[in-house]
Amino acid sequence: MKNKLIKMLVGIGLVMGLAACGGGGEDTASGGTDSAHADAEKIYNQKCSSCHGDNLKGGMGPELTAVGANYSQDEIADIIQNGQGAMPAGLISGDDLDKVAEWLATKK
Repeated sequence: MKNKLIKMLVGIGLVMGLAACGGGGEDTASGGTDSAHADAEKIYNQKCSSCHGDNLKGGMGPELTAVGANYSQDEIADIIQNGQGAMPAGLISGDDLDKVAEWLATKK
């Protein structure tokens, strides 16, 4: 129990540290779907992959490979914005939040 708590606290510390170090969302000129998905994947890699894994396979956080089969884009955005379980709220906001939620909603 004690080890699990320590691992969770270290994980949360890493997430918060990475969130503070993550770059802002950079807009691309093309604005196409592929570009938006590339932007979302970049944001995910900066802010989420430390807990949810490089390939959405999970780690400290749950696997997200089929998250869109269980949650709508709006529900995913709400979870990111407000947090859920051990996941802290507000790691991504604004346009970046919308891009990541849209991208994750396609994972079915």
